[in-house]
Amino acid sequence: MKPVDLAPSLSIGADPLAFISGPCVIESEEHCLMLAAALREALGGPFVFKASFDKANRTSIRSYRGPGLRQGLRILAEVKRRTGLPVLTDIHTPDQAAPAAETADVLQIPAFLCRQTDLLVEAGRTGRAVNIKKGQFAAPLDMRHAIEKVLSTGNSRVFLTERGSCFGYNNLVVDMRAIPQMRSLGVPVLFDATHSVQLPSAAGAASGGAPEFIEPLASAAVAAGADGVFFEVHEAPERALSDGPNALRLDLVAPLAARLRRIRAALHEPGPPSV
Repeated sequence: MKPVDLAPSLSIGADPLAFISGPCVIESEEHCLMLAAALREALGGPFVFKASFDKANRTSIRSYRGPGLRQGLRILAEVKRRTGLPVLTDIHTPDQAAPAAETADVLQIPAFLCRQTDLLVEAGRTGRAVNIKKGQFAAPLDMRHAIEKVLSTGNSRVFLTERGSCFGYNNLVVDMRAIPQMRSLGVPVLFDATHSVQLPSAAGAASGGAPEFIEPLASAAVAAGADGVFFEVHEAPERALSDGPNALRLDLVAPLAARLRRIRAALHEPGPPSV
């Protein structure tokens, strides 16, 4: 498996454990800059800052979607300039790939769109790293087809993110077998610890969440071999403009990251001598 290098001291698929974190949606420039600085301190080093300029798959037509492509990319560029962090954002249509790639170090394919050939190909053509979220409807090994669509452009900088499977009834189930299965496809695999505890549309016109399961699921994913962890963070989830019910509180980031690093280190400890 070839790691995806994003910065001199940050690779996806190599030690140390990688983190992708930030707010679900761009709420303001000031909010993004505050969270980026706070997360750098909480995580104790480089990470990929994540924020979406548009959330095109909100439950309700009345839900906040974000500032849009132009303003959102301007804000992400400022975060990148002020912090030096690599940044990630979602794209939803093929025509967004090239302009987003002018700023973003990683283009993210939302789970609902992981089969969209034109979107994957245009993302690959930019040469930027591409993070494909596994669809809630997709079998882990079927993600080989999504990978192949990006590879067809000559871009090998691709990785996958597991985010649970949906069987209806406003809930998701995480099968940790998906992590080693998708890693067998030859690409790094991350675990989305916050969208995996989402309860889709469970709040009527919005999604609910069960954030009490973020820590145990993230811990299990690292133990299962995940190369990194993705989590959306907010200092006050009850006020978040998108996905607050399943967000990780900012004050819980540092202890969770420390726990996950201890689990990762334990995986590399030598076993008992053979007899």
